[in-house]
Amino acid sequence: MAKPQVPIEVDPETGIWSTDGMPMLYLPRHSFVNNHLEVEAALGREAYAASLYRSGYKSAYTWCEAEAKTHGLSGMTVFHHYMKRMSQRGGGLFDGAGIDPATGLGFVRLEHSCFVLHHGSELSGGTGAETGSKLCYMCAGWFPGALDWVGRDLGWALSSKEVSCAGEGHDHCRFEVTPA
Repeated sequence: MAKPQVPIEVDPETGIWSTDGMPMLYLPRHSFVNNHLEVEAALGREAYAASLYRSGYKSAYTWCEAEAKTHGLSGMTVFHHYMKRMSQRGGGLFDGAGIDPATGLGFVRLEHSCFVLHHGSELSGGTGAETGSKLCYMCAGWFPGALDWVGRDLGWALSSKEVSCAGEGHDHCRFEVTPA
């Protein structure tokens, strides 16, 4: 398998990392997931998941708009570019092949989720652990945000939820995308 190439530029004067002109952060997976778990504990999973859904939706929509301009992309190509870039950033391997390009409905598959892997090792190097619960709800707003950008002229209004998770013992996580 070829190694994914992600263009990362580091500004020598500010230290700011960017990809395609978009500022990025680079930090250890365990730091990201531990922070996530602490906020979840403080707010409660339900409130935190709702907040993450809204912010994830907005971020995905904004990202797709910027990347479409940067790369001259349109339609479902933007969504699949988003899945590719998300897969190159360490959160897991995202596959949007289950999405119907005519409606935006269907499913997204996530393998090697950073949230599941974190439960297998304190320093995120493990192979994951079954926890009996869905762990990847942070991603739920990303897919309808990206797809609603794709279908913005068609009036798409989509929603998504994690319906199965590798943290529950499944071989991958699955998100269903449905009408909002």
